[in-house]
Amino acid sequence: MRRFANRTEAGRDLVGMLRGYAHRADAVVLALPRGGVPVACEVAEALDVPLDVLAVRKLVLPGTDQYALGAMTAGGPTIDWRIADVMRVSDTALDALVARERADLERCETLYRAGRPPLDVEGRMVIVVDDGLATGTTAVATILALRKLRPAFIVAATPVASREAQEAVRRVANACITAYTPPRLYTLGLWYEDFSPITDADVLKLLRGSDSWRRTPAPGLFAHA
Repeated sequence: MRRFANRTEAGRDLVGMLRGYAHRADAVVLALPRGGVPVACEVAEALDVPLDVLAVRKLVLPGTDQYALGAMTAGGPTIDWRIADVMRVSDTALDALVARERADLERCETLYRAGRPPLDVEGRMVIVVDDGLATGTTAVATILALRKLRPAFIVAATPVASREAQEAVRRVANACITAYTPPRLYTLGLWYEDFSPITDADVLKLLRGSDSWRRTPAPGLFAHA
């Protein structure tokens, strides 16, 4: 059974799968906080492309931690209405959930960016990095929300993912790249020796220490390879 020492090592392993995207003037790496940030820092530095964070909050069905209704990004909520209808989620409950997650999302955006505007991804090749894909529900909703910003090409990249998550993500992204796909995932933490929670302080330290975080993308639109 393969296990990564930690998220940093996992990011270094993932780089080997992404070498074809290195040194591209039109590429940016978007980290999904919090767990995706240490992975993405390694990826962005190795590929020599700018780094940004894409704050996202999972919209979890009230009263359970198993059913994700979608995700909230700065562009607003992306809801899986099929799940909402099947689980009979009321408009009142959904409105309350969205309001709560929007408030936390805005807090994260303010904290991480400290006044820095997000990178413009329109017409660019975007590599979205997280520390793992279990069900893929949040990743799918995040990518659908990201589509509203009109990137030219989206690559979902992660060190470990279930087969089911990969299949779901490939339906909405242009590519899904994974360093390791176990026969059965069980839980993400099983595939890391150290899967300690990442704090806001950890995120800020990683971003401030990253040269890629301070880079500005070159102008120009994506050109297919």
